[in-house]
Amino acid sequence: DIALFGGLLRWLVEHDAIDANYVMRHTSGFTEASRQVACLTPWRVAETTGVSQAEIERFYRLFTATRRTVTAYSQGVNQSSMGTDKVNAIINCHLATGRIGKPGSGPFSLTGQPNAMGGREVGGLANMLAAHMEIENPDHRDIVSRFWRAPNIAQKPGLKAVEMFRAVNEGAIKALWIMGTNPVASMPEADGVAAAL
Repeated sequence: DIALFGGLLRWLVEHDAIDANYVMRHTSGFTEASRQVACLTPWRVAETTGVSQAEIERFYRLFTATRRTVTAYSQGVNQSSMGTDKVNAIINCHLATGRIGKPGSGPFSLTGQPNAMGGREVGGLANMLAAHMEIENPDHRDIVSRFWRAPNIAQKPGLKAVEMFRAVNEGAIKALWIMGTNPVASMPEADGVAAAL
């Protein structure tokens, strides 16, 4: 994945398909990023990925020619040992072409748990506020408190999912309301989750 999208970034630079104005206004480190992918020729990407060079180049030409591009990716990218690097490689291509934050364009993470992304964005998680703001940051709490018109906001993170099921097993939590998922099938430490339930 990193080679595929790093090679795409190289292709975009080489074929003058960069939105230089967007890059200048909205990114930093682009020259260094371009330098890092300079070795990722279509031949090298084909060798690394096992996909034919012809198919690699076809994908690169399609991406270059298509102004409205959505790159959808899921847990195979997100949850690998190099997930951050993979996602950054995808996002870099969208940033380089200005295909982000516009109708029909952008990287699109399809998260695995029911509405996990929505939970993160609106403040539905125990360890962060809306828009990925930090619970322990008083300025962030103030922003969210004013926006939500909620004078009382937690000042420290609550329990994450795995910790929550441990707390059930320890008797610290007496009841759970679970909707739209089977935590025994989808959570790590499934035996502990099953015992908690």
